[in-house]
Parts: sequence; structure tokens; C-alpha cells
Amino acid sequence: MTTSDAFGKKPLWLLIEENILALDSTDLAGEKLEPSIQRIAGELDNSGYNVSRHGGNLLKLRWAVEKAVKAGRPLMKDFNTAVAALTLEDVADPYKATSKLLDDVAKTWPELRSPERRADVIKMVEQTKLDLLIASAKSLPGDESIRLLIKEKVASQVITSALEISDEKLKQVKAEIKKELAERERVATLLEAVAGKSDEEKVRHLFEKDVSVELIIEMANVDQGVIDAAKKAMEEDLKEKQRLAEEEAERKKAEAAGPALENIPPDELIGYIDSIREIMEFSEEEKEIRIMCEQSSIPKSLVDIAVSEPDKLDELEKGAQG
Repeated sequence: MTTSDAFGKKPLWLLIEENILALDSTDLAGEKLEPSIQRIAGELDNSGYNVSRHGGNLLKLRWAVEKAVKAGRPLMKDFNTAVAALTLEDVADPYKATSKLLDDVAKTWPELRSPERRADVIKMVEQTKLDLLIASAKSLPGDESIRLLIKEKVASQVITSALEISDEKLKQVKAEIKKELAERERVATLLEAVAGKSDEEKVRHLFEKDVSVELIIEMANVDQGVIDAAKKAMEEDLKEKQRLAEEEAERKKAEAAGPALENIPPDELIGYIDSIREIMEFSEEEKEIRIMCEQSSIPKSLVDIAVSEPDKLDELEKGAQG
């Protein structure tokens, strides 16, 4: 489906029938009949068709008028009524829709079944489908109207014209659709990796890969209950991981701080005090002392005394020496 104009130039038979449809019923009776035929012929001449001076074309016009008089109504009245009754569901397949339409209308107007006219009818059904699609699209909110016509493979120029949007807007929506399709492909691959797993395991796997809830429900074919259960399990796992991480952080902190003062062996205590004194000869700034002590792996309990009560180092040293 590419255009909103089913015909570049309407076929003669269709123009003849449309002109007959425009006539009043009294124009097809009595003394008005022949003048009506001549008037239609002249109008067709003015439209670029040679009818009044072309024997074959003039006969087509007369035969069409005769059939309308015999049926008591124009062909296009029945045809337009049948087309107006079509729904989007009816015209999903224009060829099937055409066959059904002809089965109904051609009972009175069998000439519609001719190969020439059938091809034109298919074009009109296709145009009806496009008109219905555009009408349906215009009833949708936001970009859904654009998405519908893109999905139905309507030509870009038709979309922009029918919905009165810019080329840039259309490109934007197409880019979004392309991104969404890529995400669907990614999720399909992720699901292949957990084929055979339970629904909850599949959902947890997709959550870990940052897949949206909406897409998980759709592509994993699960309900909200499975989503909630997976979220709860993941929250519990997260809490346990956080607890273990905090324990590990405390362990590393204690390890970095070194043993408590009372747990330092005397000989090691004396060595640490000597190192502290050497460091304090280089700087009297607490921050710098602490940094250098940390680099030398001196226990924090001893460093705290050194920067707050340096005179106590002598007392600790004597105690360690016995």
C-alpha cells in the first residue's frame, strides 16, 4: 500500500458510471434520456476522453445508461453502498474483499466481473482500506497513529500528508520502532539462554539484564504474580548480599586497623613505637603521621595514642621491656 490515489486517470467505464450516478432519476426517462446521454458524452470529452465522436465509447455509455434504466438505479449506487459497508477487518485482504464484494454486487451488475473492471475494483478496495486505516489512525492517541500506518506499510509521503506531520517526526518514530525491535531481539536471545528454566528464574534473569516489566510479561508469557514473586526473591538476595558486603567491609576495616593494644606482643610493640618515633621526626601533622603509620602497617590503636598522648609511648615501651 503506497498511495492515497488509487487511479492516476480514472478508467472510462468508471467515469461513465459516476456521471450516471450524478443524474436525477427524471434525467433517465422520456424526452430527457437522450439529452442526458449527450450531456454526459460532452462532459467526458471535456475530461480528455473521446466519447461523442467515438462509436465504441459512445456505445459503452448508451449500454451503461440502458442497464441503469433497466435496474431502476445506477450501478454506482449499489457499488458505493457495498463499499461503505466494508470494515478494516473486511479489507485486510483486498483480493478476498473484492471477491466478496463482486459476489454481492455482480448479481445485478455482472459486467463488474470482467478482467478489466475487476482490476479497477481491486484498486478501489485498496483505496478503501487505506481510507479506513487513516481514519482509524487519526482516532488513536499520540504516536500510535503513526505507528499503525507504519505497521501497515503505508508510504511515508501518505503518512505525513494524512496525519499532517513532518518528515522529521516520522523519522523519529521509525527510529523508536527500530530500537524497540532490536530490544525484542535481545530479549528473545536472553530467553533462549534460560529455556527450560522455571518462570521465576526466567523473570529474574531478564530483570538482571534490565528488561522492562511490560516486555517480560509479554515475551516470557508470565503474569504479574510471577513478576512479584521474582522481585521479592531478588530483594531478599540483595539484602543478603548487602549484609555480607557490610560484614566484609567491617572485617577489612578491622584488619586494616590491626590488633587492639593489649593484643600486641611486647617485642612487636617496641618495634612499632620505634617506627612511630622515626615517623614523628619527619612530621608533626596528625594527618601525615597517620598516613605514614598506615603505610608502615602500624596498628591503629597505637597510632591513636601517638597522636593524642605521645608521652604515653615511653610508658608503653617500658612496660613492654619488663
